[in-house]
Amino acid sequence: MNQPGMLAAIAGLWTVAVVTPGPNALLVTRLAVVRGRGAGLAAVTGIALGTLAWSLSGFFGVHALFLFAPLLYHALMLAGAAWLLWVGFRLIRGSFQPLPPHHATAVPAFRAGLLTCLSNPKSMLLVGSLFAAVMPHGAPLPVGLAAVAEMVAISLAWYGAVVLLLTMPRAAAVYARAGRWLDRAAGAIFIGFGLAVVEREL
Repeated sequence: MNQPGMLAAIAGLWTVAVVTPGPNALLVTRLAVVRGRGAGLAAVTGIALGTLAWSLSGFFGVHALFLFAPLLYHALMLAGAAWLLWVGFRLIRGSFQPLPPHHATAVPAFRAGLLTCLSNPKSMLLVGSLFAAVMPHGAPLPVGLAAVAEMVAISLAWYGAVVLLLTMPRAAAVYARAGRWLDRAAGAIFIGFGLAVVEREL
């Protein structure tokens, strides 16, 4: 595959991965409607930084590392599952408490976005597999960095668009009516993701 073909393949596959609902999308959705546009965009920035870390790792050989150090791979997967379970339980517990004030909390939102992306098993597996399948060993550094840049740009564009859409007045009105049940559903989904990883790894 030539270099433009490799970049096009990575862009297409990564776009499909990003738009498929998962922990990153769920976190951004909730923060946007609960905490507002500022917090949602802060979380998107954290996710973009996590994407940068995973894509750089993918290009520089994290897939090979996991092949030669399976215990490290399993440890990272279980740590990611623990984070997802913790977020899920916290969402459900918070749904039984008074609703928080609607204002942006940029630093916690950024941290949540970064940690969710770094602990997301889908990101971990897909990035390693993506580079292993599309990028040949010894691919030129500029091509690898271009792939990393397009992955980060796709994540920023998609999740940023989600935040802008969900912070319109109609979305806020929906959350005001059904916020507690949305939080419980989101918590259950996070827990489901975490338990699926634990079941696969144990």
